[in-house]
Amino acid sequence: MIEFSASKAIERLPSQFFAKQEKAVLERKNLGRDIINFSQGSPDTKTPEHIVDSLKEAAEDPNMHRYSPFQGFRFYKEAVCEFYEREYGVTLDPDEEVCVLFGGKGGLVEVSQCLLDEGDVALVPDPGYPDYWSGVALQNALMHPMPLQEEHQFLPNYNDLTKETLEKAKVMFLNYPNNPTGAICDTSFFDETVQLAKENNICVVHDFAYGAFSFTDQKHPSFLQSEGAKDVGIEIYTLSKTYNMAGWRIGFAVGNRSVIKMLNVLQDHLYVSLFGAVQKAAATALTSSQDEVKRLREMYLKRRDVLMEEAKNIGWEGTAPDGSFFAWFPVPKGMSSQQFADKVLLEADVCVAPGNGFGTYGEGYVRLGLVHDEETIRKGMQRIGSLNLF
Repeated sequence: MIEFSASKAIERLPSQFFAKQEKAVLERKNLGRDIINFSQGSPDTKTPEHIVDSLKEAAEDPNMHRYSPFQGFRFYKEAVCEFYEREYGVTLDPDEEVCVLFGGKGGLVEVSQCLLDEGDVALVPDPGYPDYWSGVALQNALMHPMPLQEEHQFLPNYNDLTKETLEKAKVMFLNYPNNPTGAICDTSFFDETVQLAKENNICVVHDFAYGAFSFTDQKHPSFLQSEGAKDVGIEIYTLSKTYNMAGWRIGFAVGNRSVIKMLNVLQDHLYVSLFGAVQKAAATALTSSQDEVKRLREMYLKRRDVLMEEAKNIGWEGTAPDGSFFAWFPVPKGMSSQQFADKVLLEADVCVAPGNGFGTYGEGYVRLGLVHDEETIRKGMQRIGSLNLF
């Protein structure tokens, strides 16, 4: 067998952090171990029945069996517009300000392919979602980290960005509610971001994957609610979390017309659009009753409270997240993130995501996902507590 050489672009790609975690868990399970996996963010409850029924009905329609329009069905784009008008008071043009995505992850990689050339700079949150790095690497562009630190509420401090860095930067990735820290922001932060982006000709890409899950009395703001936001950027939304549709792989990008056009052009060359029945079900999710979303938010809030209660019981001090379905906990003094993660996996059969997998400034923390029922969360935390590390 000939072993062919990979392209330089493939070689530049970072190792897939979550795939590595999954492999470690599988190896332990193959040894017969009962692993409680807090490391991933895959929803554990099913897609609401009315959305599944919509898919079934649409799948019977012969018109859906043909290739979908390259840039998606207009009914889905109109549903996106209805959703943004209803939830955030943001008006969108379905033809020029909405792009159908094969899940949010794909769009987060593709936007770098649209906007960055070799040597260009992307501002990335550190810690942050590792797939921001992938698109930058494919383009042979450069990343400039924006540290997210607890003393600054896990928000980037724009005063730390030099004039030289801002002049070189073409793209800025943001994500609130934040993965992995669970931190949130308010509209004033987005207002500040819009002003910075305008002054420096930077495209803002806001990853709004966890927008539905607020654990405070306030709804999380959309980046597009800030005045002038559509002039300087886009927001990427996925149905994976809000509607428990992770395996369906559908999302959308909204905002700046020039960026939406680029995304559509790139995807014209990569795909013929998503199966129409999936788009129909997604439209149903966005425009029908949101009672299941409210129920899901309440479920994650209860799980968060159980997690924090059990953490307190074992002496593990951490801050309760205000959004997303992740918690960000410091590791015991004298241990690295990876050392702690390895120890609890091998000795307590619990998998957590080491913070260094999300960037340099993630060192010293681990991420725990609220994707287990309350009993399992209690059990997992008690297993960690049995190691007497705190």
